[in-house]
Amino acid sequence: MADKHPELKSAELADASIHRGPGGETHQVASDDMPALTSRQGIPISDNQNSLKTGRRGPTLMEDFLFREKIFHFDHERIPERVVHARGFGAHGFFETYESLADITAADVFQRAGERTPAFVRFSTVAGNKGSSDLARDVRGFAVKLYTKEGNWDIVGNNIPVFFIQDAIKFPDLIHAAKQEPDRGFPQAQTAHDNFWDFISLMPESINMALWIMSDRTIPRSFRFMEGFGVHTFRLINADGKSTYVKFHWKPKLGMQSVVWNEAVKLNGADPDFHRRDLWDAIQAGDYPEWELGLQLFDDAFADEFEFDILDATKIIPEERVPIRRVGRLVLDRTVDNFFAETEQVAFHTANIVPGVDFTNDPLLQGRNFSYLDTQLKRLGTTNFTDLPINAPKCPFHSFTQDGHMAFNNPRGRVNYEPNSWGTGPRETPKGFRSFAAEDAGEKRRARGELFADHYSQARQFYVSQSEIEQTHIKDAFVFELSKVETPAIRARVVSHLVNVDKTLAQMVADGLGIKLPAAAEPAREVITDLPPSPALSIVNNAPGSFKGRKLGILVSDGADAKLLAALEAAAAQQGAMVELIAPKVGGFTASDGKQRPAKQKVNGGPSVLYDAVAVLLSQEGTLQLQQEATARDFVADAFAHAKFIATTKEAAPLLEKAGVEPDGGVMSLGGPKDAERFLELCAQLRFWEREPKVHAV
Repeated sequence: MADKHPELKSAELADASIHRGPGGETHQVASDDMPALTSRQGIPISDNQNSLKTGRRGPTLMEDFLFREKIFHFDHERIPERVVHARGFGAHGFFETYESLADITAADVFQRAGERTPAFVRFSTVAGNKGSSDLARDVRGFAVKLYTKEGNWDIVGNNIPVFFIQDAIKFPDLIHAAKQEPDRGFPQAQTAHDNFWDFISLMPESINMALWIMSDRTIPRSFRFMEGFGVHTFRLINADGKSTYVKFHWKPKLGMQSVVWNEAVKLNGADPDFHRRDLWDAIQAGDYPEWELGLQLFDDAFADEFEFDILDATKIIPEERVPIRRVGRLVLDRTVDNFFAETEQVAFHTANIVPGVDFTNDPLLQGRNFSYLDTQLKRLGTTNFTDLPINAPKCPFHSFTQDGHMAFNNPRGRVNYEPNSWGTGPRETPKGFRSFAAEDAGEKRRARGELFADHYSQARQFYVSQSEIEQTHIKDAFVFELSKVETPAIRARVVSHLVNVDKTLAQMVADGLGIKLPAAAEPAREVITDLPPSPALSIVNNAPGSFKGRKLGILVSDGADAKLLAALEAAAAQQGAMVELIAPKVGGFTASDGKQRPAKQKVNGGPSVLYDAVAVLLSQEGTLQLQQEATARDFVADAFAHAKFIATTKEAAPLLEKAGVEPDGGVMSLGGPKDAERFLELCAQLRFWEREPKVHAV
């Protein structure tokens, strides 16, 4: 493997350039291998350790322009964090088109099969601040920037296909209610508080989304194992001007997977950067994550017969009603060179579309199109943020915009306007963007379509589409969140809405809270109770059936069976899975063949929540040692409680017994190397869900 840090190959070489000043300070001077340090103006700097003073102990002088520039820039290193989606992580890649879609869209990106378009993707949480933890129960942003040959196209989506509100005018209220309460500044990155559930209880349109956020969708195991959605209904326009409605879906090649709540809580403590690290490690290892772009395509005839309004962002179109056509793949194959320059400064905008794509009258989308430019101006400080490398198109671009803060690309020459008679400068083109000629007429009113008033039918459909395990998780999530609500009336109002979704669910939540089941909230429109389940909405029922891309944690000690360890590593590699070794000391262990092996984690820093399945390969002496180690007992106890598959040797059995692990169909004894392959095949199920009702780890 290539050295990622060639500049660190020789400590002796680096030390050769170090000199000591009269005050003992360290000076590292330029050499043939190290260029001269300069100011931002290119002025070479002779001393980067001391500010300019009057005498050795005197005050710093105002004329020290080098110190002034350095501290000035440092003071302004931070741009204001995003109000929402502040905690994000990005990566570069490409989108590859499977086939020409010229019959339905003129978008250049879809014209030629096999063509690759550069892409940048930013994943994020919505409610938390930049310093919050990755495994908060929250919607995940899934924003994709495609650098097409006809300009940048941003699909600014989430990992949930519906939203809380139907009209953008309510967005400030929603986010104010969801974030920290203003008088106390907490709770942070959590919706388990009065303000949020007060808002939800008074906004029935949010109930469908409430079911989604209380599901396992909001605690994904990895960015690599979650879906993405464009949320809104858009239009695709072909060269003849014909419009086709479309909803965008990103389907992970590795399948979907989430954690259980108890696991999420412990992951936040063990590694608050778990999702970031997971994506970084996968890309660095060459295990590039992939998604397929799926399109739901439909026309006005379907829109007219659909039970719900296609402009309502709180609704989905079930895949069983409109199948998803997979038209290309998104591959992330490169991490950023600089987090600030790329992940922090990237600016997405729902209105960044290309010829061949257009909007609908979705009132939430219309408001987002209005809002994003204000957001970027506030954060990045200039209208010229589009010239930052991460935001700039990769195709030729020409405009007459000029000046402003940080103007990188002012027009050259005399002409900065059009039309002009000088015969120079860019001009309009017949191939340019044209809006679809939709006919809109009516009174000016603050109102919504009549079908927008159905707030419960699809929430019910989502719930009945879940497996029994997932329904239990939804119930437990509601009980947990509402238990943190201090105002009894708010709890009761939320449950009154759940009565309209599913009375059994409402009763279980009421029982969990210790309250009487309230009467159902009066629906604005009659609830449709016979919508068929949509099997595609379940994570558990759509498990990938593969351990590819997952991680096996192997707890080892001195004397661990070397042949068995090699067999597990080989079986994991065959499955396309990663392996990490956890030992009493991070320096490593000596296996039964006498060879020293390094460890990735020390046992008290590598809990089983970091892994998708675990194996325990201990010698008798190692077992005796680790039986006394609380974190080693937790390693197997948590894996068992979180319904993970566990492999163990007979020597390690006393540790499992001490941790309260009772062998079941998800605990496999390894008699020899031949059992390793069988264990990894078992791990393809991802979880031994039959165990969960017994341990009930939520």
